[in-house]
Amino acid sequence: MATLYQHKIQEQLYMIGKTASQPFFSWSQEIDDVDPFHFFALGETCSFRQRFYWSDRSNETVYVGLGCTYSIETTGNEHRFHMVESEWKRFTEKVMTHHNGTEAAPLLFGGFSFDPLKRKTERWAHFPDAKLIVPAVLLSVKKGRMTLTITVPSQNHEQIIEKIGQLLTLLYNGQDSLMALSASCQTYEEMAKHEWISAVQKAIHDIREGGLDKVVLAREARLWFDDRIEPSVVLQRLREQQPLSYLFAFEDKGNCFVGASPEQLVKREGMTCYSTCLAGSIRRGKTVKEDEQLGRWLLQDEKNLREHRFVVDMIKEAMMEVCENVRIPSEPQLLKMRDIQHLYTPVIGESRHAVSLFSLVERLHPTPALGGTPREKALKEIREIEPLDRGWYAAPIGWIDTAGNGEFAVAIRSGLLQGKEVSIFAGCGIVGDSEPLSEYEETRVKFKPMLSALGVEQDE
Repeated sequence: MATLYQHKIQEQLYMIGKTASQPFFSWSQEIDDVDPFHFFALGETCSFRQRFYWSDRSNETVYVGLGCTYSIETTGNEHRFHMVESEWKRFTEKVMTHHNGTEAAPLLFGGFSFDPLKRKTERWAHFPDAKLIVPAVLLSVKKGRMTLTITVPSQNHEQIIEKIGQLLTLLYNGQDSLMALSASCQTYEEMAKHEWISAVQKAIHDIREGGLDKVVLAREARLWFDDRIEPSVVLQRLREQQPLSYLFAFEDKGNCFVGASPEQLVKREGMTCYSTCLAGSIRRGKTVKEDEQLGRWLLQDEKNLREHRFVVDMIKEAMMEVCENVRIPSEPQLLKMRDIQHLYTPVIGESRHAVSLFSLVERLHPTPALGGTPREKALKEIREIEPLDRGWYAAPIGWIDTAGNGEFAVAIRSGLLQGKEVSIFAGCGIVGDSEPLSEYEETRVKFKPMLSALGVEQDE
């Protein structure tokens, strides 16, 4: 049955290719239920060199992409958001779509670096300042309905269609390629720990001297394992352990950036725009009573409330520039994740005209929760004193469709998987009354989600 289904799809694709009037064509069809993690894992089995995974916080929208039909990328370009938007529009005009009664269409997925002006290191060589791809094969899951979308060139597509046929055969033969996490951590090292604490001390001094209100400083821990870490297994563990987070992965030639972020940057759905203010955090309690006490303390702590207000004010101002009506609660609430609880304020904007998603990403990135305030002065401070190339950490990652709707999360609680080696990242907001050792402990708490997904227990 699987072989017949595979051949039927391949025949349709070849027929469309013969009559296609545009450089690319896209074909979609609803399919029977498949496990998205299994689909992602098959990408490696079938030798797709690029893969991505995305699910929103509700897990109602899931996208899994394999292969790359079209790529948009740039390095060192301060106008990268406009450039990506222009290229995406050009691509949508060059593709012929066959919906087959579905609402599916090609999708662009990818991310951006935190700061295009920061000196680059070899570690992030596969992740330029902007890289977004149109996958050859896209699995879409929306409120339980699954759709397969195949997007390929109208010419010279025989090899990729054969590879897609192989994928479909394995998919419907029910083979389960997911395994338990078998690799064991051999070495754990906190990179540039003392340099980072010195940077925190300098940021506190500079803030007290005036001109800066807040600077976010991030750091890295590196792990070496006795075997290769499989991204599919890490993704599955993150979904089990962080069920209320955005789940994302972007892999290029064996280098996979993966994470589970609680933080939405922006979403556009028609004329409505959504964003989230997430700043100020503390660990979860070991008992219900302690957890409630910590939460109450967070809601009343002046330092954390001030940090949160910086973010609220900035996002509110950015939304009001493009939306006629902006709704925002007067007080933050608690967002409780497995290891951490955050101060959280949702923002909703309504516009009478279509707002460019990429222009919103550009306006909002980085928020004071990831960069600081004032923005440009904080970014300059980070470039000068932070002992880390953030790469895609703390930067926008997400998707956009052909109608201009889409969503980007902030790529925190994340790690870069490179064979047997993994880098994980965490940061915290520095203000005038920060204490370096307290900030250091906060980053250790923020390492926990990725460490747990990697099967590593952190010493208390």
